[in-house]
Amino acid sequence: MHGIRYLLCCALLTSACAGAPPQEEKTDKKVEAVPAAPANPYPSTYQAAAATATLIRGATVLTGTGTRLDNADVLIANGRIEAVGQNLTAPAGARVIDASGRWVTPGLIDVHSHLGVYASPGVNASGDGNEATDPVTANVWAEHGVWPQDPGFETALEGGITSLQILPGSANLIGGRGVTLKNVPATSYQAMKFPNAPQGLKMACGENPKRNYGGQMRAPSTRMGNVAGYRQAFADAQDYREQWNKYERDFAAYQKKHADKSKEKKDGDDADEPPVPPKRDLEAETLVAAMNGDILVHIHCYRSDEMSIMLDLSKEFGFKISAFHHAIEAYKIADKLAANGVCGAEWADWWGGKMEMFDGIQENIALTDLPKGGCAIVHSDSDEGIQRLNQEAAKAMSRGNRAGLNITPEHAIRWLTANPARALGIDQLTGTLEPGKMADVVIWNGTPFSVYALAEQVFVDGVVEFDRAHPSPQPRSDFLLGQPGAGVQP
Repeated sequence: MHGIRYLLCCALLTSACAGAPPQEEKTDKKVEAVPAAPANPYPSTYQAAAATATLIRGATVLTGTGTRLDNADVLIANGRIEAVGQNLTAPAGARVIDASGRWVTPGLIDVHSHLGVYASPGVNASGDGNEATDPVTANVWAEHGVWPQDPGFETALEGGITSLQILPGSANLIGGRGVTLKNVPATSYQAMKFPNAPQGLKMACGENPKRNYGGQMRAPSTRMGNVAGYRQAFADAQDYREQWNKYERDFAAYQKKHADKSKEKKDGDDADEPPVPPKRDLEAETLVAAMNGDILVHIHCYRSDEMSIMLDLSKEFGFKISAFHHAIEAYKIADKLAANGVCGAEWADWWGGKMEMFDGIQENIALTDLPKGGCAIVHSDSDEGIQRLNQEAAKAMSRGNRAGLNITPEHAIRWLTANPARALGIDQLTGTLEPGKMADVVIWNGTPFSVYALAEQVFVDGVVEFDRAHPSPQPRSDFLLGQPGAGVQP
């Protein structure tokens, strides 16, 4: 029996071997280079709601371009500004709003907000704005801490805010990436994320980082340490960029060699193996993107001497500063800021909170805007101030006029619309009432530069997101559902 089994096994094995298909020849497979960073890993999912064609008729219109039009009309169609002028014709089926005695402006834009990352209620559980575990946290993104249910978004909308940049706080030398949002209700920040808006990079000068880490007996503890920290971080990022550049050069050489079919493959030739990419470094990745111009740099900086140092730093490492924020002493170097194309994002009259705020003056915004090419912005840095950003601009305009600068409403509105849009890199999309731009529009009960000013209707992409005369029976934030005074109770 054992002999028969042996013969059967041999026969089966022989048959299997005889019937096996010939082994396929190995062919070179196309090898793709590994990208330094995935393109847009957290994309915007914002979709503008369907908008009814609307004609706003007979208003005083501040276009945001420096023009004032009296008794003028604004035509909105397909979520865009269709036309601005007098005696416009409403298309069939359009809603017509009689805005006689009212003023119309572009939607207001706040370049410096912490809504969502320092959400209401203001408790530790809602404090996600400062990753204060290291002086350089360029790897963090503010958008990953945004809570879309923050009730502050609604109160900002009621003040005419249609877009805003959410930034990390200022505890760090380099605090991370900011995100620009459309002020619409959503359950995810991606559904608020302004489409195609570049990210910002938040940096901070002066007292905040040095006192935050110096108090822990860590560097930086001085302004010298601050600058050394920026420089080392960008120098490391330069090295990281060169590692990736070398990898891309080596990979191109590898592809070129293997594209030449006439060359024989040699055993043991290291070039026959594709080069290995560097390990990704999320911190350096952000700084490289800033140096490459893909991320706009926004710097919390009060003193004029420190702003000058940061301008030198930007030239040393090849990045562009979009705006200095808070910028109490911008008036001292207004010409330099204008020459370098840097905006000053400022408060109207905050002063004296710490030593670096000592030389603040109420004419600061007006003087920052005075030189040719000057770019002044009124910002909030406050969940309360964002509700009255128009009044902050009114204070700055009033102080400028008292200084003899003759600032008109059609000019001052740019501090809230066109200039912040420029600093955020979205000025081709919004910030002015020009044909083709997003219909982000506010109808005011009178001049917006008044303590009595109220936003009556606020449009985002042509959709009425707030109507003071017909408020929604439900709050925009799910967090407020069932809360006393927050709409109809379930």
